[in-house]
Amino acid sequence: MDLATVYIALACVFGLFMAWGVGANDVANAMSTSVGSKAVTIRQAIIIAAIFEFAGAYLAGGEVTATIRNGMIDTRLLADRPDLLIYGMLASLLAAGTWLTVASFFGWPVSTTHSIVGAIVGFAAIGIGMEAVHWGKISNIALSWVISPLLSGTLAYLLFMSVQGLILNTAEPLKAAIRYVPGYIFVTALVTALVTLTKGLKHIGLDLGAAGAIGWSLMLAAVVAAFGLLAIRRLRLDPALDRTFQFANVERVFGVLMIVTACAMAFAHGSNDVANAVGPVAAIVGIVASGSVAAQSAVPPWVLLLGAVGIVLGLITFGRRVIATVGSRITDLTPSRGFAATLAAATTVVAASGIGLPISTTHTLVGAVLGVGLARGIAALNLSVIRTIFVSWVITLPAGAVLSIIFFYILRASFS
Repeated sequence: MDLATVYIALACVFGLFMAWGVGANDVANAMSTSVGSKAVTIRQAIIIAAIFEFAGAYLAGGEVTATIRNGMIDTRLLADRPDLLIYGMLASLLAAGTWLTVASFFGWPVSTTHSIVGAIVGFAAIGIGMEAVHWGKISNIALSWVISPLLSGTLAYLLFMSVQGLILNTAEPLKAAIRYVPGYIFVTALVTALVTLTKGLKHIGLDLGAAGAIGWSLMLAAVVAAFGLLAIRRLRLDPALDRTFQFANVERVFGVLMIVTACAMAFAHGSNDVANAVGPVAAIVGIVASGSVAAQSAVPPWVLLLGAVGIVLGLITFGRRVIATVGSRITDLTPSRGFAATLAAATTVVAASGIGLPISTTHTLVGAVLGVGLARGIAALNLSVIRTIFVSWVITLPAGAVLSIIFFYILRASFS
């Protein structure tokens, strides 16, 4: 077997391993509000995520993949040693996948973006030199880790306040829910479709232009809202349930909306986080195909497919553990609160995917949940869990970097 075939084979295996880790850990963050609000069961969450994570990863994962592959290190410094970049990308995949496996085993919700960014920066800074890292790009990515939870938290706060004003605090909240929830479904579908059609599908040859994307998005959103309205009308509402909990039937109406937002969140997560697994794979494939680290090439569709398959496998085989852990630990969620958090997070993640910015889904969703919790007061938040999550965010970046450096030297020694 020639060396190029060995590199490609290792890239596929390590990329699949990393994608499996993304599915096992980060998908739990994406689906936690749906499960925690009891709008869907864990089994239903797995089915939804398997379908829409795959669709998001395959259809809209190309933009962020380009950033992970080429944006963080100066590959021109390796023009004479393309093999070093191959070892570094293999080490990064192995390091991030290993850390995600450890975290998933203990049920820690960590950022897969932190893992792979820390790994790539680690091998580049030590294996090549500090000048090899695009620190400006890294700063922009790091800034997004602060901005994204703030933005999603603000959106979630405003969304939940609108729910309170339009529905929960009215004289007849059930009638208001039936009236306004289809509108929220329309907005959810419109945001997801609009950003995806305008930014995310060029790599599969579908470029509709601005007018076409808006037209198709409006039509798709109207269709989804119509199905949502039909589902709401088919609900068997029981007034007796409201005697024990005033908003029991209102929350059942929001349960329909929560399923739509769960689908949107899974699609958004797949579109952004598939890059963490397939970006380094695409870099290795490009080097092997062209023989040059400076060559620019499109992300092959089969590489996106590899990441999508890995995410789904990780979710099915190991995702249940972290979904159950994260589901309701930050704050008490109902479908109306979960909807606000999930839609805010999905909007932030999908928009970031559209501009090629690899943000942390963990940070975004936690920020959104905090925003919903703050709308009910600080006492509604579990501050102990929040502290643990913040600590895990700090640990993940250096863990990815240290593991990557170790694996980089092992791989370089093995092939020398």
